[in-house]
Amino acid sequence: MEKRNIPFSPPDISELEIEEVVKALRSGWITTGPRTKLLERRLAAYIGTGRTDIDCNTAENIERYSNRVVCLNSATAAEELNLRILGIGPGDEVIVPAYTYTATAAAALHCGARVVFVDIQKDGDPATYIPEMDYDAVEAAITEKTKAIVPVDLGGIVCDYDRIFEIIDRKKQLFTPVNDHKTPLADLSSRIQKSLGRVAVVADCAHSLGASRIINGEWKYCGAIADFSSFSFHAVKNFTTAEGGAATWLPIDGINDAEIYHMYQLLSLHGQSKDALAKTKIGAWEYDIVGPWYKCNMTDIMAAIGLRQLDRYKGLLDRRSEIIKRYDAVCDENGISHLAHHTDNMYSSRHLYLVRIPGICERQRDEIIKNLAEQGVATNVHYKPLPMMTSYKILGWDIKAFSNSYDYFKNLVTLPLHTLLSDEDVDYVCETLRAVIKERKV
Repeated sequence: MEKRNIPFSPPDISELEIEEVVKALRSGWITTGPRTKLLERRLAAYIGTGRTDIDCNTAENIERYSNRVVCLNSATAAEELNLRILGIGPGDEVIVPAYTYTATAAAALHCGARVVFVDIQKDGDPATYIPEMDYDAVEAAITEKTKAIVPVDLGGIVCDYDRIFEIIDRKKQLFTPVNDHKTPLADLSSRIQKSLGRVAVVADCAHSLGASRIINGEWKYCGAIADFSSFSFHAVKNFTTAEGGAATWLPIDGINDAEIYHMYQLLSLHGQSKDALAKTKIGAWEYDIVGPWYKCNMTDIMAAIGLRQLDRYKGLLDRRSEIIKRYDAVCDENGISHLAHHTDNMYSSRHLYLVRIPGICERQRDEIIKNLAEQGVATNVHYKPLPMMTSYKILGWDIKAFSNSYDYFKNLVTLPLHTLLSDEDVDYVCETLRAVIKERKV
């Protein structure tokens, strides 16, 4: 086949997104404002129903879907604020898979907590092959200091949350909630921990907007499964706002969603008691600073992209499914292990296509990546386990303690999976992969 240049993961931006951004620019309101608030409601409706066509500007739906999602400038900020809302800080431990991107662990470190890494299951989950945590290791890692577990829906494949909740319920006798009411944030955190009465599940859903799984016999979308969840809208994600992310949470007994939402607003905007939109009301300039906090709000320019992305999102996911079917066929034909994006009890968001080439080492894997690149096919590796990274080595972690994570990583290649791939592009990737693997076997 004639050589093509296949980028790894360019954003799919249509004229619809461009027109909405122009409207936002011309409106005179470009920071957090009406478009951000509308996107929050529409995401809440999507997470709750799987529908992207609900009119979230009606009085009924404003009431129903407000105070459920907070849009921010990144998934890292969303996870960190989730942990801060939970009151996690120095002296606490947060369990994180060794096989993930640094943001998963860094958010806990930003809060002053100690990260406790656990290895993945050997060769990944037996049904989906996702590099999912070894749940026996998770259970063994829970101590009196454990305040949260951060499962990662890597590639858009949903973790086994039923199993995770079973584990923390068995271990809840070890949990002691914080009891600090000196500040509004400390008071809220203490009441949340007391209401939960156990370790919190704080899902890293950076890849999994639109993914779903049967939980307790009922289909649930990511964002409506864990106690707290964080999403990424980075440029390489299925759904993008260029940069950006969102936090969401399940209802908590005895605590109003509006109170939790308000605390996110404070945390994400310097602790300022009124955002810029609220201050535009006549005579409403006065504000307070209730905490020396952070600046990680989403802008209306970013939200404008997201509003039109959400209009198109179901079609984008369908296209990803078509590409995956063709990749599955060529991988099965050549004995290459790959993720299973759909099972009887799970539908993935189809974010990444991870393949593992049998019988090769890390050096040979890198040669295959180079050979594919020479033929114009850009690939990647998701991920290099965190105990292999300098900053985590300094903290005392050693990849030798996580053999399953290393074995999964050493022969892994991530193929390009995005909605700008034409059928001809997909054919080219398949033929190039087939040729490179055949050449290696000769």
